[in-house]
Amino acid sequence: MNTEKRKTEHLRVCMEEDVEFLKSNGFGEYRFVHNALPEINMDEIDISTTFLDRKFSAPLFIEAMTGGTKEAETINRNLAKAAQELGIGMGLGSQRAMIEKPGLTSTYDVKKTSPDVFLVGNIGASHIMELNAGKIREALEKINADALAIHINPAQEMCQEAGFLKWEGVLPAIGDMCSDMDIPVIVKEVGSGISAEVAVKLEKAGVDAIDVAGAGGTSWVKVDSIVGGKSLDNFFEWGIPTAESLEQCLCAVKIPVISSGGMRNGIEVAKSLSMGASLAGMALPLLGPAYKSAEEVRNKLDGVICELKAVMLLTGSSSIEELLGKAVRI
Repeated sequence: MNTEKRKTEHLRVCMEEDVEFLKSNGFGEYRFVHNALPEINMDEIDISTTFLDRKFSAPLFIEAMTGGTKEAETINRNLAKAAQELGIGMGLGSQRAMIEKPGLTSTYDVKKTSPDVFLVGNIGASHIMELNAGKIREALEKINADALAIHINPAQEMCQEAGFLKWEGVLPAIGDMCSDMDIPVIVKEVGSGISAEVAVKLEKAGVDAIDVAGAGGTSWVKVDSIVGGKSLDNFFEWGIPTAESLEQCLCAVKIPVISSGGMRNGIEVAKSLSMGASLAGMALPLLGPAYKSAEEVRNKLDGVICELKAVMLLTGSSSIEELLGKAVRI
């Protein structure tokens, strides 16, 4: 199955099939202590933050979903428009498709309509073993990306028909890519989480930020098994729950960490931020709205922001800094 067709199938399966983990993302193990006298005003709560030297109006990130298919152009433009209006960032799906077929560049090129959005390009760790830095840099420049995300996905690749299985040498290749890029490099998982041990190695390699993308949301092992790869049923639940992965990474490294993987509401976002995450990322909950309009995406995110502010009011936190440490593990 070629790259473009597989990406189309990924979208269909995510919209039509049950592809989420059965186990939770782990945030149910944390709770906030209610403050009955918060002594702050809701309309004065400040949720702005800074990530990789860029000011965000809210500590949210639209995680990478797609690119390289007909539907992707509409989806990505709607996501980008909502992100720009809200003053947050967004990621693109793997740019491998546009590198292989330049005619697909328009499905990633959202800055024509949303020039101010913080845009993160994307390439797989397996592809940096095959492509030179020049080709990847050219692909990023074509879409005017502000950062590059390198996704590491051994569990997902294991399920693909011709998946990448030779992972020796990937870490040095990531280090070389960090040295070769003139924009920040983020390394992200795709649903299996990142451990403390791996986080330390990535920080030493020169990575600017980590996106844990833990277990508890979409299982890409399940997705690719449905798409037509190798069906590895016993690995559908494989991975580190997001909250656990986030805790491990925050204890191990000093670089910014994004919490993603099954984030479904503003309370979970607040828990992530309280633990120390720089941003909280969401994907699947925004896919359906993105098929419809930017307004639908914004409405969904406005709901998340409303819940985040509600948590901050009920914990007496007037800023993200004041929210730190207020989520208690049960």
